[in-house]
Amino acid sequence: MRASIYRNFLFRLHPTTTAKASKITNHTRNIMSESDQSTGFSTPRLVTKKVLAKLQHEGEGAVVRRSIGRSELKFLDPFLMLDDFSVCPPAGFPDHPHRGFETVTYMLQGGITHQDFAGHKGTIHTGDVQWMTAGRGIIHSEMPAGEGEQKGLQLWINLSSQDKMIEPGYQELLSDDIKTAEKDGVEVRIIAGKSMGLQSPVYTRTPTMYLDFTLQPRAQMNQSIPESWNGFVYIIEGEGVFGKPTSSPVTAHHVLVLGPGDGLSVWNRSSKPLRFVLIAGQPINEPVVQYGPFVMNTQAEIDQTIEDYHYSKNGFEMAKYWRSQ
Repeated sequence: MRASIYRNFLFRLHPTTTAKASKITNHTRNIMSESDQSTGFSTPRLVTKKVLAKLQHEGEGAVVRRSIGRSELKFLDPFLMLDDFSVCPPAGFPDHPHRGFETVTYMLQGGITHQDFAGHKGTIHTGDVQWMTAGRGIIHSEMPAGEGEQKGLQLWINLSSQDKMIEPGYQELLSDDIKTAEKDGVEVRIIAGKSMGLQSPVYTRTPTMYLDFTLQPRAQMNQSIPESWNGFVYIIEGEGVFGKPTSSPVTAHHVLVLGPGDGLSVWNRSSKPLRFVLIAGQPINEPVVQYGPFVMNTQAEIDQTIEDYHYSKNGFEMAKYWRSQ
């Protein structure tokens, strides 16, 4: 897609936003039976905000449920956006740019084929993760790798001002390489950070934990979170009780913003499994100015980024010649 057409299409969906860093929290865990209602934390984290991820169109024909990055929750430092996406051929996310942050794509079903203007190309399948550092600039495409519905989560993580113009890079984890632990009806996949004594090999430039939990009926889990970090939960399927045992159950497709504290407790009191991701990160505490897929600290830096992209310079040199295949 030609740059001018794409920019009109993309920036219409992501208008310019300015935010100030907000202040709102890995270690190990304790797993208990539901009969034990204690949390094991000196200051348990409670849910301070609940946002339903609503359907909207993105890319070309794709549908996403966006939670972080919409009017109800524009920004949760260091997290810029969370999309629960669903795409069927020929829909997808054709050639588009990024600068100033990282994207984490976690496949829940099917596969996505990625290629960029630096020659990197590959496909991630169910359970795989691609952790992409856009840094000073990248143009890439993300398209469905097979027939039928391809589903996953994409998280945008901000970079500090000193890291925004670093060279792009990738970390990719196959599903079989993601460390998994299980105890007392609780299973966790450790995408980033640490849980149940296991540490992910992923390097997080902005310190981040990303844990995929599945709780069987009547299971409970406790997960420590650094007190200075902001954290949230996104429920993929089922329903659960979060924060304290007297809270009302919350159902799928909700984001739950967590208040201050040193850990989170969750109970599954339903008759079906509960699956959710617990994500937390160290706040950067810097100004955020966003124009679509460009995230910088000042409007002047955004203006420079638009010029760099338009004139194919300062990290976007290949934009003039490259088109995905």
